[in-house]
Amino acid sequence: MTGPSVTADPGCLPVRGDLAHIKLAGRCFVPHYAVPMPHRIAAGAVLRATGRDDADAIRDLPEGETFNVLDIAGSWAWGQLGEDGQVGYVSLDRIAAMDAAAGAGVQG
Repeated sequence: MTGPSVTADPGCLPVRGDLAHIKLAGRCFVPHYAVPMPHRIAAGAVLRATGRDDADAIRDLPEGETFNVLDIAGSWAWGQLGEDGQVGYVSLDRIAAMDAAAGAGVQG
């Protein structure tokens, strides 16, 4: 990698200090890169700034859309809405794993 790494907009780029989406390899320097695991969003899902029930809500998530999970810790998933949507945390009880091939064409 040459030059400076990408400065991340925390709202739309799937990158944290320790982890980034695999599509950012070569653009962002972090210790680990993750391949997204597509999940279907259930009714009542809320994207939050941190993995806590009392964390600031970023937005309500659209039922049936794809949430690409990049990390799971406790009862929270960190990831991105669709391929280029907002990034944040969702409670695991509001998403369900789906076949990767089925999620490939769904965008949020």
